[in-house]
This record gives sequence, structure tokens and C-alpha cells, in this order.
Amino acid sequence: MSICVLGGTGLLGHEMKKLLYDKKAYFLGRKDVDITEIDKLYQILSDMKPKIIIHAAAYTDIDHCESRKEHAIRVNATGTANVAKLAADLNAKLLYVSSDHVFDGLKGSPYNIEDKPNPINVYGLSKYLGEQEVEKLMDKYFIVRTAGLYGDYGKSLVKALLNLTKSNSLINAIEDQRASTTYGFHLAEAILKLMDGESYGKYHFVNEGSCSWFEFAQEICRLKGINAKVYPIKSSQLIGKAKKPKNSILCNSSSIKLKHWKDALDEYLYSIEYRYHEVTI
Repeated sequence: MSICVLGGTGLLGHEMKKLLYDKKAYFLGRKDVDITEIDKLYQILSDMKPKIIIHAAAYTDIDHCESRKEHAIRVNATGTANVAKLAADLNAKLLYVSSDHVFDGLKGSPYNIEDKPNPINVYGLSKYLGEQEVEKLMDKYFIVRTAGLYGDYGKSLVKALLNLTKSNSLINAIEDQRASTTYGFHLAEAILKLMDGESYGKYHFVNEGSCSWFEFAQEICRLKGINAKVYPIKSSQLIGKAKKPKNSILCNSSSIKLKHWKDALDEYLYSIEYRYHEVTI
């Protein structure tokens, strides 16, 4: 059975490679295929004939989406519609990776899959439109929302904070936004477990528990033994084009559970240190 990962050169794609090294799997990045060009996409996918398509390709720069609304919708919504149409034609299972940003953040408790999306930024809108395209065009689909994703590849809050601790003794971190966080390797594991079956529908996959970014930064410093001052700030003190949800906590009601966010962070930081020593010894 062949698997195609769209967005395969991104953060999640790199984590998926660790688990699919012995499988017939294709990892396609933006240089390999543009999901907004349906004819080229069809040619590539029809040659591969994948039975499973994991769609993690997206325009994810939240602030830039505000000034490039048409582009964001073309990639995240129209591009997703193209993927869904071709997955249906190929009779392939489709898993679409979506986001916590489909919600407005006004709920006083974690968001369940039954809660109605109401995005407050362009990125969230484009991902929600993508969800609607998948639901409209397919029967055999999974929609997986995740939040606060980090891993070995690409940008993440964890890497940004680790870089700050190298040069600064004072770290500003937002205290009035609560969120779920997700270690990319754990998300990849959960996705593969989910796609083994046929329990189609929507899912929330995040590490258990929640935190503010202030608490998250404090935990990084504690785990790494970093003697840095973490200073709490309000989200209004940061300059950004896009509104961010105050509450980005997702409730995972699936039987597939991910570790608590503190344990996940510890595992990730240990893996970084282990690989560093492995290379330098």
C-alpha cells in the first residue's frame, strides 16, 4: 500500500519520514508539486496511485495571510479542494491536517469537534474553507486539527525560545493566551494509527493538558536548566497583523491519546540533546 504525504518536506513530513522509512511512501514538497495546479497534481498522483494521502501542505504564515488573503485561500482552500477531488477519483483515503485557528478563542473551555468554527483571522478562515471542501467532496476522509506544533524541522516556538536563551537572560512570553501544544512526532504516530482504520470524520490531536506560552517557556528553561528570567507579557504588547485566539485549547476525545505536553516537551528536548552528543562524540 503506497502513501503520499503532501507537504512532505515540512515539519510534519519530516516526522512522518521517521515512521514510514520501511514503507512505500512519497514525500512531496512545494518544489515537487503545486496543489493549486490540478492538472499537474493529477498527473503525479495518478502515476503514484496512493491508497492513502496525508495532506499537510499549507500556507501557514499567519500574519502574512492577512495581507495575502487571496493567496492563502487559493492554497489552503482551493488547493485542498483539488487534493480532495483527486483522492476521491483515486479511491484513496484522505487525511487533511487543519488547525486550532478555525475557532475564535472565546469559549471558556477546550474546544470539542462538535463546536462550530468561527475563525478570526485569514489563516483560520482558509483552513476552515479547506475543511468544508473535504467534507463536500469526499466520503472517506479524516480531518485532524492540531495546535502549537513543533518538531525537528522548520520554525517553532520551542526553537525560538531555545535560541533566545543562548543570547538573552530575559525572555518575554505571552501569559493571556492558553493553548494546546503538539510534538510533531507524536502527531505523526497518531495519524498513522488513525489511518489504519476507517473511523472517518473530524479529530483533535494535541498533547494532553494546556498552558500559556509563559508557562511553556518556563518549562523549557526548567527542563534545560537555563538560568533565564521569563517575563509575562500581554498579547496586546506584541505587534502582529493577525488576531490570535485567546483560547486555543483542543479537546482530544479520540481513543488515540497523546502524552501530556510536559512529557512531550521533555522527550523532544532530550532527543535534541541525544542527537547533538551522537554527532559530536
